[in-house]
Amino acid sequence: MAFLSKSFSGGIHPPEHKKLTEFFKIENCPPPEEVVVPVQQHIGAPSRPIVEKGDAVLIGDPISESGGFVSVPSHATVSGTVKTVEPRPHPLGTKVLSVVIENDSENKWRQDVGFDSSYQELDKKEILRRIQAAGIAGMGGATFPTHVKLSPPPDKKIDTLIVNGAECEPYLTSDHRLMLEETEKILRGMQILVRVLGAKTGAIGVEKNKMDAVKALRQKIAELNLPYKVYALHVKYPQGAEKQLINAIVNRRVPAGGLPMDVGCVVQNVGTAAAVYDAVVYNRPLIDRVVTITGNGINKPQNMLIRIGTPFSHVFEQCGGLKENAGKVIMGGPMMGLAQSNLDAPVIKGTSGLLVLNEKQSHRQEEQPCISCAHCVDACPMGLMPKMLGQFVKYERFDSAQAYNILDCIECGSCAFVCPAHINLVHWIKYGKLKVIQKQKKAS
Repeated sequence: MAFLSKSFSGGIHPPEHKKLTEFFKIENCPPPEEVVVPVQQHIGAPSRPIVEKGDAVLIGDPISESGGFVSVPSHATVSGTVKTVEPRPHPLGTKVLSVVIENDSENKWRQDVGFDSSYQELDKKEILRRIQAAGIAGMGGATFPTHVKLSPPPDKKIDTLIVNGAECEPYLTSDHRLMLEETEKILRGMQILVRVLGAKTGAIGVEKNKMDAVKALRQKIAELNLPYKVYALHVKYPQGAEKQLINAIVNRRVPAGGLPMDVGCVVQNVGTAAAVYDAVVYNRPLIDRVVTITGNGINKPQNMLIRIGTPFSHVFEQCGGLKENAGKVIMGGPMMGLAQSNLDAPVIKGTSGLLVLNEKQSHRQEEQPCISCAHCVDACPMGLMPKMLGQFVKYERFDSAQAYNILDCIECGSCAFVCPAHINLVHWIKYGKLKVIQKQKKAS
């Protein structure tokens, strides 16, 4: 069978750096002596703590409840005793209310976690309830509550589910390993997602630098006799962005200001599909995730299954520690990740990777005046004019920035990557988007 190969307009080709970890199987990270589980690990309303200091908890026990429809609970990721409920360092750079649990090292699970032989008879309402109760939010990094994404308005008919296995961000290989090692779980989770959405078709998008994953998925699809297609996509960043993935696979363009459901699609990450399977079939909440620990500043790069709430410092200890020349730690990848200032911050549901760059890689070149080369325009996958948006924001012309569709920016960083003047365009555009949104809220 010929491998299908599709892509989108715009984009860039940064160095991949995948070889550091792509051949390393997923290893279990030993749980730390205490976990720090934030109540805010997702887009939307924070969850509300339902435990207090001194409470005994088992793995999988809810420790916070949803703060609204666009919200999910958090769960104990070790068995033990609640040490405190207080603000602690968070990967976003602030302190967030967190439940700190002292690990008793007994690894005891709550009793209702286990295989449900009747899961195929569950109706849509119960499936969605289990997904929300399990605390699942988008595992690709966006952390949008999954049950909300699976509940489009009645007038938005979904005909296609797209499972995102592109993993276009440099360095990261956690999704790659998951597709190789948990192939059937991903596909079974995909079946559940298709059923909930009432979709007619399902597709999986994987970049061509992971052809072993493409072949593994196709082989398992044939074995299970499933009606899904796997698309081998061009290696180009940001191939894994929702709108670009939809354009590449089904040739539909999400309108400006629109969502994938406006063109009959829903996109879910491969890790999310696996977590949905665990939640629906085993009543297992989201208590851990696969993370790539990588970069030239870490002694032992690898892919690890890590409990939510594990401090970054503990993770690095399990990887041989940081090298002497380590210069910067980033949660995620180099294009869209967040630089970290405190290694006490914990792994959260959106932690796909921990990247450690050395001092030389961490150095940022001084910004120079724009030379109007338009490289940023050519690279923008959304068809925007990053140079103009940056200028509008710099001079506080936020109405002009809005007129030039600043809110359509997906903050992929392609513009800044290709800029020969080293202008931090993403910084300006993020700031401009915040100001435009604040103005819109004030007007309403």
